[in-house]
Amino acid sequence: MGYRNEAEVMQALGIESWRHLSKDKMIRFAAMMPDMDTEVALKIVEQFPVFKDFAMDTVNAMEKVHEATLSANKQSQEYVHQAFQDIREILKHELNKGDLSWEEKKYLIEKIQETGRLEFQKDSENKQFLDGLLKKLVVGAGAALALGVVFVGGKIMAESKDDPEDALET
Repeated sequence: MGYRNEAEVMQALGIESWRHLSKDKMIRFAAMMPDMDTEVALKIVEQFPVFKDFAMDTVNAMEKVHEATLSANKQSQEYVHQAFQDIREILKHELNKGDLSWEEKKYLIEKIQETGRLEFQKDSENKQFLDGLLKKLVVGAGAALALGVVFVGGKIMAESKDDPEDALET
């Protein structure tokens, strides 16, 4: 679909004016830009003198959320590892009692092994979580960077249209 004017773009975004363009809709707007007439895209982008600031604010907000998530995750992982360590200590203490039958010793050893497997599994889950989180951050930062590139590219295109000789020199 080719957006031929600002009204069509605003309608597609579900906004009445550019003042209502939220961060989420700004990303949608950037994704829609390839479907817009170049003149329409440039005209819209020119209305955002603080576009670079907006893109940087988006990246900074994403970074803060990422850091907070990592911090909470680290604390959670520490609690999990400490809990498994405590369980193993209790099991080892029970295992060191001299009056245990072979079956009781075998049961305690199996429980110690089970805590090791569960802790390993939890660690693997955490690494998958961190990998997914990193991918989301990269995608979000890429989107914000793309918005900045689109803005800068739009400015360059607009400036080169104003002075055709400059466009030939670059």
